[in-house]
Amino acid sequence: MSDSSTVSAPATEKQVQNNLELRSKSQAPSRRVLRKFFRHRLAMFGLGLLVIITVLAVFAPVFAGYDYAEQDLKNTRQPPSATHILGSDSFGRDVWSRMLYGGRVSLQVGLLAVGVYIALGILLGSLAGYYGGVVDFIIMRGVDVVLCFPTLMVIIFAVAILGPSLTNTIIVIGLLGWPGPTRLVRGQILSIREMDYIMAARSVGIPDRRAILRHVLPGVLPPLIVSATFGVAGAILTEAALSFLNLGIRPPEPSWGNMLSQAQELVILEQQLWLWLPPGLAIMLAVLCINFIGDGLRDAIDPRQRDY
Repeated sequence: MSDSSTVSAPATEKQVQNNLELRSKSQAPSRRVLRKFFRHRLAMFGLGLLVIITVLAVFAPVFAGYDYAEQDLKNTRQPPSATHILGSDSFGRDVWSRMLYGGRVSLQVGLLAVGVYIALGILLGSLAGYYGGVVDFIIMRGVDVVLCFPTLMVIIFAVAILGPSLTNTIIVIGLLGWPGPTRLVRGQILSIREMDYIMAARSVGIPDRRAILRHVLPGVLPPLIVSATFGVAGAILTEAALSFLNLGIRPPEPSWGNMLSQAQELVILEQQLWLWLPPGLAIMLAVLCINFIGDGLRDAIDPRQRDY
């Protein structure tokens, strides 16, 4: 009796240990990715600073102190002071207030435009990669055609025809950015669709839509998230370039790009730094933070990268 108990106890303990190991292994990938990401110093710095920028932009009416369009023609181009902490522009408008409201525009363009072309990329890339054949040929030839044109020139041409506005800027950037995500999703699905679990799903009669959504796309999302992160930074720079050329957000609505556009005079560049330095730094910091976050996500997802 005692012998059987001494033999069975270690066996039971071993079974429990094996179960725990299996459970920890099943949960390990996501935990490892999160751990590596949160240990990435630059990514954490970028995330923290981006959160601050986002909070200031979202709650701009609370932090601004002035309406972004309020003019004081008696106090134009005033240097930073207790009244205007970043000074005033050529129309007497508060630069700090316009900075905060301009951040709203840049973040909206970055997130919404990327959301549009990521959705298109997922849809078209999934169809091309999963079905192949004629569907793949038509979609990928469309990708090749779009990639033949210089993107910025096409965006400038399209915005010039449609008219400068926030909505048109988002639509144009969104509709011209889909080839990259489409090729990424297609390439990932081509490597996934022949795996055993996908073949098993097909063999038991799971509908194609369900197989794509539940079994194929989860394997594509990690690199797509990294691509979207860098895409947000690119969209912010594109909007700033369009607004600088007066083809994006039109005054008096502020954006970081059109704030720079209004500071092109030589006397402003040399003597009135508060008119162009804050929006320039805001663009640089926002893009830099997003790129840091993208680097952190890429390193965390890539299994070849060492643990931090």
